Amino acid sequence: MNSLKNKVALITGSARGLGKAIAERYAALGANIVLNYSKDKVSVDEVESNIKAMGANVFSVQADVSKVADIERLFTEAKNAFGKIDIVVANAGIEMVETPVTEFTEAQFDQLFSINTKGAYFTMQQAALNVENNGRIIYIASSTTAFPVPGMAVYGGSKTTPRYVVDVLSKEIGHRGVTVNSIIPFAVDHSGIFVDPNAYPELRKSLLDSCPMGRLAEVEDVANIAEFFASDLASFVNGQHLLVNGGANQ
Repeated sequence: MNSLKNKVALITGSARGLGKAIAERYAALGANIVLNYSKDKVSVDEVESNIKAMGANVFSVQADVSKVADIERLFTEAKNAFGKIDIVVANAGIEMVETPVTEFTEAQFDQLFSINTKGAYFTMQQAALNVENNGRIIYIASSTTAFPVPGMAVYGGSKTTPRYVVDVLSKEIGHRGVTVNSIIPFAVDHSGIFVDPNAYPELRKSLLDSCPMGRLAEVEDVANIAEFFASDLASFVNGQHLLVNGGANQ
């Protein structure tokens, strides 16, 4: 079993969904956890309780990743709380689907790129400045960055750009033993837009039809890869983008 004992992991957008699953997985492996949330204090309190029940230490910081000053404060408070940061997961993001290129608005574009792109860029910048030698930086992308999907031009575009940062940063700080990788998940059931199993029925059917395994991803599928990238097993895996989609063709 992998161990993250004595490690400190900071996960953005960790009040629910993938961020929650990754934070709780790292806690189960012995890491001290820095949670981040924008507005949902009730949900982050629940995650805190779950982590404390595992016997791990946890600290929560409210910060909006679309604001650089908030990201900088998040890292400062994390280091003040635990003295160091070993693992950073740039996970915070929002989705927008079923919006053709001819219909998205400037406000929608600005919102998605502010959170998904700018937020990820500056989170990884602060990670590079603050993570310990031999640390881990992980970006949570989307399978829409590998397979264009109608109605997701803005969302997929906003998630694609930070993948380039992964490539560049892996070369810039690899000499420190720090690995920088991305996880590219398929649509995730019981998370994001699919929290409600009845939401977006046509999109769900299209995604299911595209996957030979006949299901969407689950949060644990993504947490499994986040565990691998954070562990010693991945110490020589750097600048990679791992598609977690069950062989789907979209």
